[in-house]
Amino acid sequence: MRQDAAENHDSIYVRKMTSGNHQGIMTSRERKLSKLAFRFGLLGLVGHLIGLVIAYLAFSDFNQQGFSFLNFSLSELGQYGHSQLAVVFNGGLFFGSLSLVLFCLFSLQNSDNPWLYPCLILAVIALLGLAITGLFPINVYHLHKFGVEYFFHFAALSVASYLIYLVQKTKQPKRFANKGSLILCLANVMVFGLFIVLAHVDMGLVAEGRWFYHDMTMVEPRPDLWWPALLEWLSLLMFMLWVFSLVWSQREARRD
Repeated sequence: MRQDAAENHDSIYVRKMTSGNHQGIMTSRERKLSKLAFRFGLLGLVGHLIGLVIAYLAFSDFNQQGFSFLNFSLSELGQYGHSQLAVVFNGGLFFGSLSLVLFCLFSLQNSDNPWLYPCLILAVIALLGLAITGLFPINVYHLHKFGVEYFFHFAALSVASYLIYLVQKTKQPKRFANKGSLILCLANVMVFGLFIVLAHVDMGLVAEGRWFYHDMTMVEPRPDLWWPALLEWLSLLMFMLWVFSLVWSQREARRD
């Protein structure tokens, strides 16, 4: 009886999916994978947010100055001996990114388009780079620099792959897309592209073509607006909003 009821439930769910109420036909296994992806994705995003907010509120530099996203870099918020709760921020980066890696791995198994494979694989590499950034703060300079560089490059490539996924025409609605995804994706490409280009071209915003910005920390006196730091935070924000849109696209599969 229970088996018959389960089969009947699945057939009803499939009919609902084909009626246009959900994004494509999903099996019971795919629904379970989407649930896991959704939960790990939210967990990772919340972990990032909690670590950032706590470290931001407790921040006080050598001059007893509070944190500002306009002129302090990500590396400085996680710098031991500089930021009072750097360990909280770095922990959020590390564990939050690993949780988002699991989101990507579960989502890979539910991919509905070949272009999602490079998108999610590149996102995994980018998130591992962000996890390395948290595990090895600026105090461990070379590993930290490695993590930051890999995050920005592979995050940009991941979003670019997702853009191709969005513009392709298919009969079925795209399972990993929400309204406004195209605008958010284009905004990500623009911000990441600007940040990476400025890292290679000396326009007075980046120190003589060196990677990113003054060894990722600002030499005093600190300006009121430090463009590399602002672009870095904007890039991270846009990436997390994009990841949130992917996570949120899986919420429909939780409705049994």
